[in-house]
Amino acid sequence: MLESIGESKSQNQFTLGESYMTKVDLRSDTVTHPSPEMREAISQAEIGDDVFNDDPSVNKLEEMAAAKVGKEASVFVASGTMGNLISVLSHCGRGDEIILGDKSHIFRSEAGGAAALGGVSYHTVKNDARGMLDPSEVEEAIRDSANNHNPHTAVITIENTQNNCGGRVLTPQDTKLIADVAHNHELPLHVDGARIFNAAVKLETPVDEMLK
Repeated sequence: MLESIGESKSQNQFTLGESYMTKVDLRSDTVTHPSPEMREAISQAEIGDDVFNDDPSVNKLEEMAAAKVGKEASVFVASGTMGNLISVLSHCGRGDEIILGDKSHIFRSEAGGAAALGGVSYHTVKNDARGMLDPSEVEEAIRDSANNHNPHTAVITIENTQNNCGGRVLTPQDTKLIADVAHNHELPLHVDGARIFNAAVKLETPVDEMLK
């Protein structure tokens, strides 16, 4: 048991008698800091004008990212929220609807960006304890396009890992179940993969296999 704690010696240390213990901040992985080696690499990186597609570091990063996830191309953006918003709005027009988990980051933690900026409505399906959506409930949520009282279902989204379900991992089989529903209705599937590499490490599976 810790009986007394001395004054902080630094932001990340406190004292117990003469010994030092390091604080580990588990609020989020977003509070981590770049290492000295990472900062050095950043300072030495080649740069150019990205508007003219002249930034070699960004170009290389986008090529590497596309190859890693098995897609045709990628776009470097400032945040995961921006990446989700761009993806959703690329599939949706004003008045369209997206189907997503009720515990998804897009629904709970992105300030309603798709609604505020794109006029897109959210149709939530319950996430189970491990973050998965029930394929039958997803299918039931797809709107009848013949009924002009309904908004148009434009895209289905899932998240892997599922942050608000304790960082639980979806398997490639899980993804395929939802993808099959989407594709049977000629709908795109968007994967919020801000932490997809965590899932790949856990399952010892290449990321491109996770996203097929």
